[in-house]
Amino acid sequence: MMHVGMVSRIRAFALSMVALQTLMTWEAAAVEPPRGESEIGNFLLSNGMEVVIIPDHRTPTVTHMVWYKVGNADEPPGKSGIAHFLEHLMFKGTKNHPAGEFDAKISEIGGQQNAFTGSDYTAYYQTVTPEALESMMEFEADRMRHLVLTDAVIAPERDVILEERRSRVEDNPEALLDEEMRATLYQNHPYRIPVIGWMHEMEQLNRGDAVAFYDRYYAPNNAILVVAGDVDAATVSWLAEKTYGAVPRGRDLPPRVRPQEPEQNTKRTVVLTDARVTLPSFQKSWVVPSYRITEPGEAEALELLSEILGGGTRSRIYQELVVNQGIASGAGAYLDGRSLDPSSFTVYGSPRGEAKIEAVEDAIDAEVRKIIDAGVTDVELEKAKNRLVRSMIFARDSQAGMAHIYGKALATGSTAYDLKQWPLRVRTVTAKDVQAVAKKHLNPDRSVAGYLLPRESATSGDKSQ
Repeated sequence: MMHVGMVSRIRAFALSMVALQTLMTWEAAAVEPPRGESEIGNFLLSNGMEVVIIPDHRTPTVTHMVWYKVGNADEPPGKSGIAHFLEHLMFKGTKNHPAGEFDAKISEIGGQQNAFTGSDYTAYYQTVTPEALESMMEFEADRMRHLVLTDAVIAPERDVILEERRSRVEDNPEALLDEEMRATLYQNHPYRIPVIGWMHEMEQLNRGDAVAFYDRYYAPNNAILVVAGDVDAATVSWLAEKTYGAVPRGRDLPPRVRPQEPEQNTKRTVVLTDARVTLPSFQKSWVVPSYRITEPGEAEALELLSEILGGGTRSRIYQELVVNQGIASGAGAYLDGRSLDPSSFTVYGSPRGEAKIEAVEDAIDAEVRKIIDAGVTDVELEKAKNRLVRSMIFARDSQAGMAHIYGKALATGSTAYDLKQWPLRVRTVTAKDVQAVAKKHLNPDRSVAGYLLPRESATSGDKSQ
């Protein structure tokens, strides 16, 4: 199937790279646009739909995205996976266009389209020529309210998502461990539920569930339109009003208030042994504030802590474990900071050669403890800031990347102004700030450690005692 569902959190190393790329793109969004480029536009349509326009005339293409402010963390209890299921169903027919017509139109002009679901949002996008933008808007505005859902399309598509879970999760030990880690890390918040859903609940999803979710959340006043590429603000504004502006405003939704986390006061361990595992791995996670629910400067300090501790080949963890000691094939840290509610901070590593997973864990813990006890140097901090700033600028080369950054930020409670001010706030972070957030949030007695082990070497299971 052309579109994909759940946001992948399968491999820790890959996740760290995604996190770093996201950081890079935030900074790129905030720096001055290239010479000759127009300012980013941001406004509301009369029906409440937010619009972001990011002109970039370097290539004759445009990325058109619609973000709905709803994800799996907004699902009714017992209906896990309905947000992702509806994402699949959105590619079926509407009252005005039969199934397959939208796909055929995009293929005809050599464009691309896709979709994805996360905990806080669901997004749909197309990359086409500027001449096709109006057509994309018409199709997307049409399926916002005119989707036709029948039992004839429900059952086959439900089979598709069940097979997706089997192939992406059940057949993947890393994904299985990740699910158990999140279910343990979040004790009360719905972030503990996998985006794709639990199998036993997915099997029961039906037409009534899909229609109810669609009717409640898919409306212009719960959506964000992001257009990035070879366009001008006046044309996009006119097209947006012509297409999306004609869609009636939906019901006013209450604030997105989810069950929140209690005080975490235990050290927990998750161990998965599987015959399919050839390379063991270790990871440790903490619940930390996101950008939306943080004290001023705290999220930025966590970003820099992540960069200094394990954000790349120059980080402390990588240099110590991979370069100096040679006990890890890969190691680092990452922060998933753009979420509506509390986020997570993770360190990870995999042993190399004859090294034991316990040695990797102990070495990572030692690097965390060094920052808690002694902090970071001003020189080290300045280099980390410069690495982020200098590398992030290049992210503006991606139209789709820019659209993704703005959509995700706005869907999780930030504003376009927040993105513009982000590098200035990063620059104000001090070494004491970084040490303070490490002391406050990276307490080993409030962590979840995860071990992925081959079946025959489950000795680390004793750590759960």
